Amino acid sequence: MVGSALLRKLKAEGFLNLITRSHTELDLTRQSEVEAFMQAEKPEYVFLAAAKVGGILANNTYPAEFIYNNLAIQTNIIHAAWKAGVKRLLFLGSSCIYPRDCYQPMKEEFLLTGPLEPTNEPYAVAKIAGIKMCQSYNRQYGTNYIAVMPTNLYGPNDNFDLETSHVLPAMIRKFHLAKLAVNGDQEEIKKDQDRFGSIPEDIMADTAVANLWGSGIPFREFLHVDDVADACVFIMDLNEENFAFLLASNPPALINIGSGREISIKDLALLIKDIVGFEGDVVFDKTRPDGTLQKLLDVSRLTALGWKPKISLKTGIRATYDSFKKI
Repeated sequence: MVGSALLRKLKAEGFLNLITRSHTELDLTRQSEVEAFMQAEKPEYVFLAAAKVGGILANNTYPAEFIYNNLAIQTNIIHAAWKAGVKRLLFLGSSCIYPRDCYQPMKEEFLLTGPLEPTNEPYAVAKIAGIKMCQSYNRQYGTNYIAVMPTNLYGPNDNFDLETSHVLPAMIRKFHLAKLAVNGDQEEIKKDQDRFGSIPEDIMADTAVANLWGSGIPFREFLHVDDVADACVFIMDLNEENFAFLLASNPPALINIGSGREISIKDLALLIKDIVGFEGDVVFDKTRPDGTLQKLLDVSRLTALGWKPKISLKTGIRATYDSFKKI
């Protein structure tokens, strides 16, 4: 999702010499393959957006895959980038790097000041290791590697598989399925299953109800993926003085990317319900985990450099739902 948004942004800005590989062409968990690729291509700038990601269910179900794959991918790329003489590298992390009970809004300097949220700790530990790699390579080798911590992202090319998706795309699909079920549109439900994966039985048990995980009480911050791509290109294109400022900040080479605004999961559900057009009831399953109760990023460091998001949450969700229906 982020990679495709970065490509759209870079092409729109006139950058044409873009080097990409699909997973079938290059396995980023294989050190020898990554180093051979970097040495052959010698890129000047690297956007490290590749990762294994997912929501609470996926993190709880596949913790070994989350820590192994993410550690392997980022270790291979960061080290190979140094060996290939990359000019600047941008590593995308996640807001889950901050402590579970972190003071809000979360400043960059709150990193490693408390225990992590248990439901996604392996993923968070891997991302923290990526931050420390960027800082360590800058310190020892004088590289210009920076770690950016985006908030919860959504948008075109998101993952709508209900076993591995994040909360916002999962809600879009659940409300869409509930609407189809109420209308008795079994043909479209079958098409949905073919496109996005299996449908858990509890979702279709009562066609007049949309079942959602947790209490609905937690607050989350969301950012459209085109906005985070815009922010990443903005940071990568900073002049030497401002880029050096980020590298020397406290902590060094770390910057949050977010909207600075939050919404409760319950209100998010009602917003998506309205956009999708589902007229039934919403039921929150309180036996399911909520995750961290609040995750709002302090984005003052990025705002001070002159960047701010352009896409409102309502506009972004509507566009995402439109693109979802066209897949």
